[in-house]
Amino acid sequence: MKHYTILFFLLAVISAKSQYRFSGMMGEEHADKPIYLSLVEDYRKSSRVYLDQIIRKTKVDSLGHFLFEGSNLLDENRIYRIHLDTCEEDSAEPHFLGQCNNSEDVLFIANNGDTLQFPTSFGEQALCDIISTNPKSDLLLQIDGLKEEMIFDFAEFRSSASQKLNSKKWFSKFQELGASWQEPLAELYAFDFLSDKRNETYGFYLQDVAKNMYYNDLLLRLKDVYPNTSFTNQYEAEFMTDAQLARFSVENSFDWKWILAILLLVSLGTNFVLLSKLKRKEKSRVSQRLEKLTPQEQKIVEFILLDKSNKEIAASLFVSHSTIKTHINNLYKKLQVSSRQEIIGLFRK
Repeated sequence: MKHYTILFFLLAVISAKSQYRFSGMMGEEHADKPIYLSLVEDYRKSSRVYLDQIIRKTKVDSLGHFLFEGSNLLDENRIYRIHLDTCEEDSAEPHFLGQCNNSEDVLFIANNGDTLQFPTSFGEQALCDIISTNPKSDLLLQIDGLKEEMIFDFAEFRSSASQKLNSKKWFSKFQELGASWQEPLAELYAFDFLSDKRNETYGFYLQDVAKNMYYNDLLLRLKDVYPNTSFTNQYEAEFMTDAQLARFSVENSFDWKWILAILLLVSLGTNFVLLSKLKRKEKSRVSQRLEKLTPQEQKIVEFILLDKSNKEIAASLFVSHSTIKTHINNLYKKLQVSSRQEIIGLFRK
């Protein structure tokens, strides 16, 4: 096994020229099932699959293998997800929420030049192990392992004294490890868990953020490594808001109901601003995509969005059916998609 791992890395180093290759084994029972590659820019959307995160789609082959490769990812590290959709076609369950039985997914860190392999682990479990040319790829799996240990600690003794001791212990552990990894993306993933309002850790987080310089240091690391990114701006807005409200509550001893109401209002306002920025950014992306196309191709996109068939488009534009097929193939290449549904997804977000 050791020799195979060394060979894998040597081949990856030789072949890596700003192209990525993510491959793995899902098992023959999943043959022909769709599998997706997603980009997770919003760390608050890391807990489940969202349709607007998906950037590539392929299928598990007859032997149970899958492969994503190309050069369309970012050169900087980002958080990605591979997600196997096990929902039946006629299922009423949502395909992209990770709720169907036996759905599999994994979060990892990678960039455009990385080669990753996802071998089956003990017991033939898929997407539980990573072999990568990027030493930071498996940090999110390590954090998931720490989460499980932490949850066990919290469940063993549920007294308030035990909860306080466990919170202090685990916050320190996550923060010390995170800073030592020198990868702010992994720290954001842990921060999302510890600061989640639904978790028992939230109360301790509000106390910690008011006095612990770790959160400010994380902001500096993010600005240094990932300046002017949406997740850095998002973290700064959340941290500054939470720190100010936490200090305000300690200094003035207001009723928690008022503090939570203010926190909710500020969070809603922050989310509204971020959502507005994202919408403006998306409109700009749509315009840029359209600018790549010829006037005739733009018209064809409009017809596709109206769910017109190739024959209907040909009749409307007074051209042959084969000409429309040629235009649509050119659209696929220019927009880096492989189906009409992906074109609809690009322009209807």
